[in-house]
Amino acid sequence: MLNPQIQVSRRLPDFRAPVQVLRVIVFAQGLALLLAFAPFTLDSSPWYRLGFISLFVQWIALISCLAFSLFTPLLSKVSLWQLALLTQAILLSITAGCTVISFWYFQQLAPDIDLLVILTNNLLICFIVALLVIQFLIMADEQSKRITAYSQAELTALQARIRPHFLFNALNSMAELIHQDAVAAEAALLDLAALFRAAMQSTMMIPLTEELELCRRYLSLEQWRLGNRLVVTWQLVEPLPELKLPALTLQPLLENAILHGIEPTTAGGEIIIAMILTKQQLKIEITNPLCGASTKDQHSGMALQNIRQRLAYVFGEAALMLVVAKEQYFSVTLLLPLRHQD
Repeated sequence: MLNPQIQVSRRLPDFRAPVQVLRVIVFAQGLALLLAFAPFTLDSSPWYRLGFISLFVQWIALISCLAFSLFTPLLSKVSLWQLALLTQAILLSITAGCTVISFWYFQQLAPDIDLLVILTNNLLICFIVALLVIQFLIMADEQSKRITAYSQAELTALQARIRPHFLFNALNSMAELIHQDAVAAEAALLDLAALFRAAMQSTMMIPLTEELELCRRYLSLEQWRLGNRLVVTWQLVEPLPELKLPALTLQPLLENAILHGIEPTTAGGEIIIAMILTKQQLKIEITNPLCGASTKDQHSGMALQNIRQRLAYVFGEAALMLVVAKEQYFSVTLLLPLRHQD
């Protein structure tokens, strides 16, 4: 995907997505129109042929969508030539099966039709259509590689902008702690080292458990600096899902919450990290109190923009980031897919 730590695979269209199914249906209907109104088939009404051909072609198209959905894990990992052969094999097999079933079902309506002739014609047409499908898959794969290369460069640039701001705040916290408690400063130094290591490898995909551990280390540093002004409430799910996300995705959101929700007030406030788990996605919501003067800054901060773009590069449209700003609180919600798009 975006770096060596992320699995690289051939991206195929998701034929379970409604938009992809609609495209297949439209393409199949266009093919049916072409076959029904072809000039060399004027032995009967073209509208009469269109009904039968549309039913037959749409039947093959929908079954093919189902087949490609089932075989996507295999097709995503084979070579280009193997992909072409498997695509031909799948489409030809489905066409042959549908032809035999249709012949058996409609044999009484046209007893003079030769099965071998119909089967040969249909397989020949399917072979040509499959070549077009293979060409489409090749073009989609090339486009995916170009987007991946561009996304890698963009992601690296975004991470480079996050590191200095994050490390500057962490070093400030460390400097204050050294003069207060030497033992605690040693523990904080280990936390800082872990955060520094994560910042240097921030283009990696890491498990959710590691990301949460980095968040705890960062909050531990800030806790020493802010004292009782900072209250953190964790509302996690058990067990945590096996989800990977870009390193330092949640930490900048916590830093943003402290900068705009805790530091501006002498009384401080509470930061809530809550999770809701469903079968398809994980919802992570970070809520902090909000001062009126910080509303605009927090809503349009660099961290929010960067994280939104990073999630888009890695997960595409499957991930969302929602921002809600009220008079008393500010919240950022991440909706992350549990199954990564390979």
